[in-house]
Amino acid sequence: MISSDPRFQRWIKVQAYKHDGLLHRQWSPAFIVEETSEYWALASKASLVTEGDGRKWMTKEKAIFLLFKHKWMNAIAMFKERGICYYVNIASPTILDNGYLKYIDYDLDIKLYPDHMEKVLDENEYARHVQTYGYPKELSRIIEASAEDVKDMIAKGMFPFIDEEIEKMYQKFLDANQPFLPRGKRY
Repeated sequence: MISSDPRFQRWIKVQAYKHDGLLHRQWSPAFIVEETSEYWALASKASLVTEGDGRKWMTKEKAIFLLFKHKWMNAIAMFKERGICYYVNIASPTILDNGYLKYIDYDLDIKLYPDHMEKVLDENEYARHVQTYGYPKELSRIIEASAEDVKDMIAKGMFPFIDEEIEKMYQKFLDANQPFLPRGKRY
């Protein structure tokens, strides 16, 4: 029997691919707390991550994963002891395909720490993959422009880099996933 509880219908997996079409990474199901015409916002307390080579590891913190439908980026907002840390993947826009949210990871990453220090990561990997995968010049232009757009969004304090909005999304997850109680029962 399939549950009619809508909470069970709001869990989804995310898959990241590389430019050659091979699976790069997959996350255990996360809860869709919000969907707009611009993004999906997923929440998790911890996730099992499976790498393309089969290695598995667990995330350690609660997080909101923002997967954009039209922007060449996605962002994971991780709740750390010192505040929210944002990890931005420069990636293709996310699509919904056969019950999975999917995107292509294009290597460049930007990390925003709770103290607002910003760091660009994996520039060498990006340069190597431009050659290995033969990224067309137009694709490289889009990837590099997206990284600059993310830096500009951070500098201007634009969404998704608003801690209060991320905290509200996580609270929606908590509110939607309270323990199951029989109707009319209170404990």
